[in-house]
Amino acid sequence: MALARVERLSFAYPGGGPALTGVSFELWPGEVVVLLGPSGSGKSTLLRALAGLVPHFHGGRFTGRVEIAGLDTRETRPSELAGTVATLFQDPEDQVVFTGVEAEVAFGLENIGTPPALISARAAAALAAVGVAGLRERKVAELSGGELQRVCLASVLALRPRLLILDEPTSQLDPDGAAAAIELARSSGATVVVSEQRPERVLDASDRVLFLENGRVVLDAPRAEAVEQLPGAWLPREDDLPDAEPSGEPVCRLEGVSFGYAPERPVLRRASLELGRGEVVALLGPNGSGKTTLAKLAAGLLEPQEGQVVRRGRACYLSQDPGRYLVAERADEEVALAVDGDLSRARRSLAEVGLADLAERHPRDLSSGERERLALAAVLVADPELLVLDEPTRGVDPERKDELTGLLRSRAQGRATLVVTNDHVFASAVADRVVSTVPEPEREVSLA
Repeated sequence: MALARVERLSFAYPGGGPALTGVSFELWPGEVVVLLGPSGSGKSTLLRALAGLVPHFHGGRFTGRVEIAGLDTRETRPSELAGTVATLFQDPEDQVVFTGVEAEVAFGLENIGTPPALISARAAAALAAVGVAGLRERKVAELSGGELQRVCLASVLALRPRLLILDEPTSQLDPDGAAAAIELARSSGATVVVSEQRPERVLDASDRVLFLENGRVVLDAPRAEAVEQLPGAWLPREDDLPDAEPSGEPVCRLEGVSFGYAPERPVLRRASLELGRGEVVALLGPNGSGKTTLAKLAAGLLEPQEGQVVRRGRACYLSQDPGRYLVAERADEEVALAVDGDLSRARRSLAEVGLADLAERHPRDLSSGERERLALAAVLVADPELLVLDEPTRGVDPERKDELTGLLRSRAQGRATLVVTNDHVFASAVADRVVSTVPEPEREVSLA
């Protein structure tokens, strides 16, 4: 018997066009289904419908039927599905409720009525399962993006749901963490629906593939059959990381820099890096190893506690979660903030990242991948001499990722570009040179 049924589902958000049109499929106990499709194709909306958030939380025009474990989601509120369905959202920063890691994982267990005597042990076991047992007593605000994503994954795994919904679960995880997360989901015994923009990370672990385009299911097939039919950009790719030497006139040089957010917990110690004009450098490394901290030091957002940073010209920084920093009412106005309100220049920048048709849209109405590209346009428009991008492919589909590679390569001359990423396929395509943060004893970090 199917665990979930979706029958002729159509949905449109308030004031918007159709997000889903005539979607039908079934989910069977224990199967792992990968949901693929371009940014804005309706993947996150479909996952929200499976969780009951569409239509109860988001409102809008809903037709058709979604049934989970025999419950019609039109008549059953998301709170009543809790424990049966658990969701890891696309932006883990927006999912956390508590300031402490252990309290965050325990929160969901408390809400589904887990006996108090069992909560602490189940929370600890879930944190250990995702490889962050050592973060149990840490504050959420102190975590890296990847560490936070692991904590949120622990929160949903601890619930032991029958239907596990994962929206971009590996977007900020290093390769080892991504592989472990997908294996944990697969071995949980739950039916798993996972939306991903990095097919090489999930296809091998899947039983079945759904491909969405313009709100419609255009492919629903077992993995082997689906791989033969997927568009080329969505096929798994190998990474062949470059091994080049530094080149070009130095634009930014970090000399023996050290930094820690707390005296007892250094993040970087005596790290050095040179970024040359005309080169794209990819910064790789495990979650929590100091990549974002190093990027902020390079861009001037943090001051080193030891050592020095020498920088020439203007620096622009694309944050790991740019959607949290959007302030304007329209996309073109958001981009124009960096160029004294020049809307024509802003629209040219939006066109470069494939958002020309969305210039008048409110940034909050864009999909996660579209917001990522909007933020990229907002830093590219300023034409900086140092461009620092922290996880720029988060939520970006493979076709747009190829376009981003071409854009960064075509604009590389005249500036230095530092790309912080856990996407090794993207790094191999875009970078002239790769450096890595390598954790050493007592959290020292060197660059190799």
